[in-house]
Amino acid sequence: MDVITPKRIRITLKTIRALIFISLLLLVFFSTIILSIVLYAKWQGPPSITVPQSTIIYASDGSKIGEMHNGQKRYWVNLDDISEHVLQATIAIEDRSFYDHNGFDYKRIAGAALADLKAMAKVQGASTITQQYARNLFLEHEKTWIRKAREAFYTIRLEQNYTKDEILEGYLNTIYYGHGLYGIEAAAKYYFGKNASELSLAEAAMLAGVPKGPSIYSPYSNEERAKERQTMILKTMEKEEYITEKQLKQALQEKLTYKTKEENVQKGIAPYFQDAVMSSLADKLNIDAQLIETKGLKIYTTLDPEMQKTAEDIVKNSIEKKSEIQAAFIAIDPKTGYVKALIGGRDYEMSPFNRATQAKRQPGSTIKPLLYYTAVENGFSPSTEMMSEPTTFSYDDGNATYKPSNYNGYYANDFITMLQAIALSDNIFAVKTHLFLGMEKLIQSGEMFGLTSKIKKVPSAALGTSSVRLVEMVNAYGMLGNGGKKIEPTFITKVEDANGEVIYKADKTKEQILNEQAAFVTTHMMKGMFDTALNDYTSVTGQSIADVLTRDYAGKSGTTSTDSWMIGYSPQLAAGVWTGYDKDETIDLVQERSYAKTIWAKFMEQALENESVRAFRPPDGVVGVYINPASGKLATKDCPVRRLTYFIEGTEPTEYCKEHQTENKEEKNQGHSKKEKDSWFERMFKWW
Repeated sequence: MDVITPKRIRITLKTIRALIFISLLLLVFFSTIILSIVLYAKWQGPPSITVPQSTIIYASDGSKIGEMHNGQKRYWVNLDDISEHVLQATIAIEDRSFYDHNGFDYKRIAGAALADLKAMAKVQGASTITQQYARNLFLEHEKTWIRKAREAFYTIRLEQNYTKDEILEGYLNTIYYGHGLYGIEAAAKYYFGKNASELSLAEAAMLAGVPKGPSIYSPYSNEERAKERQTMILKTMEKEEYITEKQLKQALQEKLTYKTKEENVQKGIAPYFQDAVMSSLADKLNIDAQLIETKGLKIYTTLDPEMQKTAEDIVKNSIEKKSEIQAAFIAIDPKTGYVKALIGGRDYEMSPFNRATQAKRQPGSTIKPLLYYTAVENGFSPSTEMMSEPTTFSYDDGNATYKPSNYNGYYANDFITMLQAIALSDNIFAVKTHLFLGMEKLIQSGEMFGLTSKIKKVPSAALGTSSVRLVEMVNAYGMLGNGGKKIEPTFITKVEDANGEVIYKADKTKEQILNEQAAFVTTHMMKGMFDTALNDYTSVTGQSIADVLTRDYAGKSGTTSTDSWMIGYSPQLAAGVWTGYDKDETIDLVQERSYAKTIWAKFMEQALENESVRAFRPPDGVVGVYINPASGKLATKDCPVRRLTYFIEGTEPTEYCKEHQTENKEEKNQGHSKKEKDSWFERMFKWW
């Protein structure tokens, strides 16, 4: 038996005092460390909680047409826009003491440690909502002590600088719900096709169970396991007194209706248009397209979904499925430049190359309205006459020659008016006009009309041999149609950032850049391609579609061996079509040459079907008179064709056509011959 001596008692007391002292030192040491960490976290300030968010693209009617998320669907919603059932279910199952702890739940940590020791394995977690949020924001999910330490530090920073509600909001907007979905809003839309604010108790409990193991508890992956976890969450909510027993029973009995997997597959709406939107936005905001996809932007565009569908259906049904010919289409509002519909090719998946905005092709005779506008601005008029006959032109100080030809080799072999020349697409008249004006004039006009590709200084430029983009040509026609105001192809009306702040807005002011009177005179001449009364040595170029048109249209077609164009407009809408082969194959089939005109005519008629019929309104400074298109002179009642034609005031004809005038028999019998010209008043009196 050991005897306790005074000496042994003294040693024991010494040991106890030493232990107490050491313990106090350790307590002070660790307290100092913890306090230092807390103060350092506070000093560092709030950590950035910015996360990648899906960028959404909207049509002009507010409907969603696309989403950019780089493989991760994310939307940020305020806590007030999340169903209260979601908040309660999440807290009940993930962190019941969320509003009471400072980021760490020490009781759960101790309990989890004991459970792990008993099982000799990791069987229970103790992470709080704040810890999980820190992990989602800043950390990789590797299991190391360094990662744990960093997680703890970020948890302290979050708790020090954000309120509990802000932390809960962030957590619910960043937690992973499976299937590439991050955040409760993305999950609600994907699983149930509704907003997070609209989720029922049963739906909220189902989604609250998914983050535990998305591959296990997603109802799409394993509905039985998902239902079991939903039941557990609902019972926990009842135990924690978030819901009543009656609510529990009702929720357990509620039959959930999920969106089908087919509904969740994003159908490509106007994919070529969406590409053009992203390209335009990258230029305007000067940021990389990949960054745009994850900035949570809301992009409001000019697209008209109905017009887009109309265009897609018409292109699809107008071209033979077996044909390898390509097509591009664009429609704009001539008053604003807003792009209402766009097709860059027949199949986006086969070829995302945008032929409407990227491809440069020879426009053929569709360049002529720009040339004739230039001519009218420089003193020409619809009555200006030139000879239509085979002609060889010399240029470059006589060192070069150019011999164009008319379509099918048809010529008037006589004088024709500019009004006829544009309706019949006479090439000789166009080249003569180009050379008479000076080739620099068309180059300057091309720049004024917004063509980014410079027109070459050659005679053939009058026939569209300088390659251009379809989008630019349609925009140029829109400027003629709106009376000469400067517009540019516009895809985006407004952009909001993730916080709802407007960071870009389209400029609505339009500068008058063309001569308004010359633009209107040109527009009115362009109506002639659909007027069969102007048929002469050949038919008007729009004869094949004239019968199906029911409105006032101005337009021009263009043809090369490899390209077929049709561009035209009404007062409300401008549209253009290009068809051809990507590899510059020639268009040999007659049917393929007609595609562009057919598509254009069908689209314009269908797109404007429910719109009021409007005519082009003449501005001040123009005069409308009836002329004989063949001679360009004022028409009389004896002329077989009388056409109302507009002129810039002061350039209208003053002489009457006498070619078809019936002689006065009485004057002939009397041998009377009047050599002097009748006065203007006498001629008008005779006509009427």
